Amino acid sequence: MAENTFWKSLFRTKAIEAYQRESQESGLRRALGRWALVSLGIGAIIGGGIFTLTGVAAKNYAGPAMALSFVIAGFACLLAALAYAEFASIVPVEGSAYAYSYATVGELIAWFIGWNLILEYMMGATTVAVAWSGYFEKLLHLFGAEIPKYLTNDPFTYGNLLGHKGPALAFNLPGFLIAWGVTGILLRGIKETASTNNLIVALKVGAVLFVIIAGAFFINPDNWHPFIPEPIRDESGNIHYGWSGIFTAATIVFFAYIGFDAVSTQAGEAVNPRKDVPFAIVASLLITTLLYIWVSVVLTGMVSYKELDERAPVASAFAGAGVGWATYIITIAATAGLISVMMVMLLGQTRVFLAMAKDGLLPKGIFGYIHPIYKTPFRSTLLVGAIMSVVAGLVPIANVSELTSLGTLLAFTLVSLSVFILRLRRPDLERPYKAPLWPLVSLGGVAVNIFLIAQARKENLRAFAIWAVVGLLVYFLYSYRRSALVQRQEQKPNS
Repeated sequence: MAENTFWKSLFRTKAIEAYQRESQESGLRRALGRWALVSLGIGAIIGGGIFTLTGVAAKNYAGPAMALSFVIAGFACLLAALAYAEFASIVPVEGSAYAYSYATVGELIAWFIGWNLILEYMMGATTVAVAWSGYFEKLLHLFGAEIPKYLTNDPFTYGNLLGHKGPALAFNLPGFLIAWGVTGILLRGIKETASTNNLIVALKVGAVLFVIIAGAFFINPDNWHPFIPEPIRDESGNIHYGWSGIFTAATIVFFAYIGFDAVSTQAGEAVNPRKDVPFAIVASLLITTLLYIWVSVVLTGMVSYKELDERAPVASAFAGAGVGWATYIITIAATAGLISVMMVMLLGQTRVFLAMAKDGLLPKGIFGYIHPIYKTPFRSTLLVGAIMSVVAGLVPIANVSELTSLGTLLAFTLVSLSVFILRLRRPDLERPYKAPLWPLVSLGGVAVNIFLIAQARKENLRAFAIWAVVGLLVYFLYSYRRSALVQRQEQKPNS
């Protein structure tokens, strides 16, 4: 009997009505309108995919067919985005996928999602911080200034540059410093963050349109042949190029799309969350997916995919095509544009932590503390910024980005499943937005995301499994007994 009670407790759910009441008293400042939310989504999405991972994905896995990788990732994200939009209209709180899962499939799954959102947001922001360092280094180089390589690379990358088998003494100082710069902006408040984001989004959308239009004049169709290079198997058993490489590349660029997920974490600061958050989720995804596809087609047409720089692929494509002056525009825009990606990702991470702290699964004194003046989760933001800065200084970009994609894919899978379950359990709920073609969209999202998870490299799946085990240990050693649901149940006999 006790064993049965234990298993039931792992899947206890938080009432949707409780979430709806909490949304009225979040403690955060409601300052975001519909288009401010769309701008936050675009700010998070445009950056990681276009300015950084296009190089990694095309050069190592997909070749010119990287455009197909973006189509596949975009389709999978669209299915998940529709599920997110429906949930955001029902549960307008800052917890995103964590809160959606807690309301439907139970606490253990919700915790696991929250744990993986650390990969999605904080590690995603770290990936972009490393990429920002690469563009900042290139920007300084354009103006005749240089930083020693041991101050712009992590120890492992620098060791490879020196031809060593292991790490060498190095630290990515620009990545470390930009993490603290972004943290400082976030600490001041949502209005300041949104205003900064709007300016940067205008700049980088203009730069992306410039890349598409200007780059089209320098396309050499020969660079697209073969469009899908012949597959190659490396020593670790991973397949590069071919259709397997295309799907692997899709898992790599997938993390770039999490901007629409970040929009859902801003429900606590949205003026009209039940209508504006679903709109912003879908709109930001559709706009940026089209831009991603066009940019990938242009870049692989301008230069051979083998010549793309993994850290600054857009600038390297224009330089390789002999359009040196354009690299100034692109590098400046990318250097500024990646800042907004980091801002929105860290914004999302701290809001998810806030939701978990409210439920007792994380320490409230750190993650649930709201600054009385700035109305921001102050201590949580400081902690997340500190961790991000250290990881950015010491960890290679490829390792971080692929783990981020796995965390994102799992979150999307469970949100799609949760929408399906909630339609069956609570058909009576008011749904200001309903995902179309149910249940095909929900179950299709589950199937597509699981398929993409299976395409990840074996070593990253192993690392992800270790991350999952650590998360479960933290839950059972700390969060299980401190859950707010448990505390309320224990107080009932005395009430």
